[in-house]
Amino acid sequence: MSTGDETEALTTLSRRRRWVGGLVACTVLLAVGGITAMQVIKSPAQAAAESSPPPPSLLTAEVEYRVLTDAVILRGSVTANQRYDVTAVAGEAEASAVVTKLPLAAGAEVREGQLLAEISGRPIVALKGSLPLYRDLKPGAEGDDVGQLQAALDRVGHSTAGDPEGFFGPHTKAALAALYARIGYDPRPAQPDEASLIEGAEEEVTSARRALEDVGEATDSKPGGSAVKQIRRAQQDLAKALGRLADVEAKTGPMLPMSEVVFLTRYPGRVDTVNSRLGAQVSGSVLSVSAGGLEIHGYLQQHQKGLVRPNHRVDILSEATGQALSGTVVSVADTMSQPQSTEAADPETKAGGGTPDTSARGYLVVIKPTGRLIEGAVGQDVRLTVEAAATKGKALIVPVSAISAGADGRTTVTVATTNGDRRRVPVTTGSTGGGYVEVRPNAGGRLAAGDRVVVGVRDEAVGEGNG
Repeated sequence: MSTGDETEALTTLSRRRRWVGGLVACTVLLAVGGITAMQVIKSPAQAAAESSPPPPSLLTAEVEYRVLTDAVILRGSVTANQRYDVTAVAGEAEASAVVTKLPLAAGAEVREGQLLAEISGRPIVALKGSLPLYRDLKPGAEGDDVGQLQAALDRVGHSTAGDPEGFFGPHTKAALAALYARIGYDPRPAQPDEASLIEGAEEEVTSARRALEDVGEATDSKPGGSAVKQIRRAQQDLAKALGRLADVEAKTGPMLPMSEVVFLTRYPGRVDTVNSRLGAQVSGSVLSVSAGGLEIHGYLQQHQKGLVRPNHRVDILSEATGQALSGTVVSVADTMSQPQSTEAADPETKAGGGTPDTSARGYLVVIKPTGRLIEGAVGQDVRLTVEAAATKGKALIVPVSAISAGADGRTTVTVATTNGDRRRVPVTTGSTGGGYVEVRPNAGGRLAAGDRVVVGVRDEAVGEGNG
């Protein structure tokens, strides 16, 4: 073969090879494109299936067996077992009564027999007793209130021994006069004109005694029936005069006016507030004193009364001072009463803000703090949170969201079993509190503590998108 023929043959072979290579490359490209198209292009059924949300998952909660609790929030006011507002008593103090001495400051301790204040030059003294004083105590008086005074005088060192208990006799008068002398005052006389009364009675005795003497001298020289009769009458007149003198003496002397004493049940007491100043005219309370342990009074409304019982725990918060402590419910009144202090039924009332609503009626609840309240706490407004039991004992409870009501009016819960099944249990609901509700399975229904009840459904797609 010539050289030209060989060159032509090689050229032809090279063309064939290029053609075959291009064909192979096209085939590969077509194959890759087909595969890619298969991944991108989907059938309508496949596209619909893949666009549907994933199956939802159940949200469940455990059925519990315990006492159902709820929180009752109300306002309360700190008070003492006894609180007394020292004022000028009507009828004893003049219209222009003026504060002339204030020896104690707010927060001061009060001891028995101590001077609390002086109004228009007259003292007000503190003594111990539980009986409320309803009258001025004067010589010759009898009663339990006199016995209370005698016991107080004995305690502060002025004995009344010699007088019967409960009788305001001469020894009680002497002891009372000694008390007044110790605090630097003269006691008020029981009778405004007692000096003239005593003087007049004594003159009667003197006259009767002289008349008897005169009759005796006159009849010594003339014995007989008429003389004896005259002597007897003179003796009777003297006896009457002596009786009147004894009666005047028994009813005169030092007295204890209602306006000059404060009886507290326990000592030491404390001065809660001083509401006046030296030289000020008396208008209302001069100062407030209290005695005994501190407690808190609140008022429950009708819908709250059944939730709060004695021995329930209480969280106490003073928003004015920031002090927080716990307490215990002592008692809940059976009848509705009118608040007498600063308690308000509205739990949103702020301490020290505005005028408390004292017109709201409620059931008095008494709470005893387990810790010590700060000084000056009496009269302070506090916030009370009572951990109230909504059920009398343990009960089956579920979240409120687990309860569903059907068109037939039946109330049910849905139990999710461990194998993925669900069963509906008809129940009767009871008390609620804290987001939970008491449930009792109806006849034939099975529900026990530890079961899982459906409370909702979670969408996985939405959950992942939000996660």
